[in-house]
Amino acid sequence: MERRASSMKQRIGSIGRKSLKGFFRRNLFVLFTVAAVALGVMMGFALRPYNMSLREIKHFSFPGELLMRMLKMLVLPLIVSSLVTGISSLDSKASGKMGVRAVVYYMVTTLIAVFIGIVIVMIIRPGKGTRDSPVVKDENIEPIQATDAFLDLIRNMFPPNLVEACFSQHKTVYKKIVRTRNVTVSMNLTDSLNLTDSDLSENLTRVLHTIQETVEEIVPVTVSSAGVNALGLVVFSMCFGLVIGNMKEQGQALKQFFDCLNEAIMRLVAIIIWYSPVGIMFLIAGKIVEMKNLAEVGGQLGMYTISVIVGLLIHGLFVLPLLYFLVTKRNPYSFIGGLLQALITALGTSSSSATLPITFRCLEENNHVDKRVTRFILPVGATINMDGTALYEAVAAIFIAQVNDMDLNFGQILTISITATAASIGAAGIPQAGLVTMVIVLTSVGLPTEDITLIIAVDWFLDRLRTTTNVLGDSLGAGIVEYLSREELQNQDADLRNSVIEENEKPYQLICQDNDTLNHLNNETIM
Repeated sequence: MERRASSMKQRIGSIGRKSLKGFFRRNLFVLFTVAAVALGVMMGFALRPYNMSLREIKHFSFPGELLMRMLKMLVLPLIVSSLVTGISSLDSKASGKMGVRAVVYYMVTTLIAVFIGIVIVMIIRPGKGTRDSPVVKDENIEPIQATDAFLDLIRNMFPPNLVEACFSQHKTVYKKIVRTRNVTVSMNLTDSLNLTDSDLSENLTRVLHTIQETVEEIVPVTVSSAGVNALGLVVFSMCFGLVIGNMKEQGQALKQFFDCLNEAIMRLVAIIIWYSPVGIMFLIAGKIVEMKNLAEVGGQLGMYTISVIVGLLIHGLFVLPLLYFLVTKRNPYSFIGGLLQALITALGTSSSSATLPITFRCLEENNHVDKRVTRFILPVGATINMDGTALYEAVAAIFIAQVNDMDLNFGQILTISITATAASIGAAGIPQAGLVTMVIVLTSVGLPTEDITLIIAVDWFLDRLRTTTNVLGDSLGAGIVEYLSREELQNQDADLRNSVIEENEKPYQLICQDNDTLNHLNNETIM
């Protein structure tokens, strides 16, 4: 009995050690990244009393800047290769259905996010009370009309030059044009001057009739601005992938090229991921050191920050998981557990595009989502699905209205919700892009755009939280779309297996036929 008990203890101990080792091996990156975030926060607050200069902060944050550059370097080839391979590996019917499901999911979740934001800001009312002094304007905020912003969105979907789309995108700016025009004024001076000569009076009237007037006119002009035109590249890659898929055998060489490119990029990601904890630690520490006086985040701004955080938590931890559970009947939190690495990277980099390589890895390796789905859904989601940004913009617009003692009617709130949804689609997946699209939302209901400076002090922090929500929404969307598309994917796998069997049988039969004809000819020659 004692021997059995001791052997059982040894077994349990060995199982415990093995499972512990297995857990550490599986979650090594996550543990390193969590430790990096904690160390970054501690390091940042420890260095704040030293009052480092901007140059010293820049040098200190250099390892974090390197991580951002590495990830952004991979984004462009990853978006193009993953979309082309993802769509070309699906037939047009399956990709069409998957696309419709993805767009419906994006629209539903974004509208829910905007609704949550509006409800939260109406309940908490962070903008009521005495107005806080505005923060010093950090950047020049250019006003833009909603119509021009919408047209810019469509323009960027169809870039005239694909090479140019890799580093610039089109945007509308307003230019003042001063021009002169001739204005005819009816003035009769012949009577007042008492002129009797008819010829002289006629000439004088003719001179005074035409005068020149200077007119100032504001004209929208399309210019190029720095930044990857992700939307244009996504549209092109989707169309290109669809064409390659329909080319069947002819497009096989191109499909294999993009497949190899995608695999090579993912292997590069596997190398860079080892450096990510170091980069994240310095990014967070640098931001905390750079942060202005914490006393500024009191009063109305503090309540505004709480409103956004509460809204993002409700959307990210309750609404999105509930939606995933209702559709798939699976545990959403175990799915989210596999995404921790991507979510922490999003928190550190505050860019959904830069997090894209890590998101691919987490979904495919940890959550075993079909590669055909991730390659299609994730690049599109990182470009147009911005739940966190839409929620933040709705909260910010109503907060600014409350600060200015403006009571918004139902029509204006509806306008904010529609504009925030549309503007979030156009928000590039880059840090603080929400501030740019914020101008569109404020202009749509006639709110002062200069009041954006009120929220700049906390935007760097809220930007990280809303990016994390965006990445979570994209990833859960990929899981939902995969579940809904399982029949199409299984049918395609079955068709592929059948075609492989047919291909394998074909050469064998041909070789046999060739051998039979050769033997027949040999027999004839012998005779």
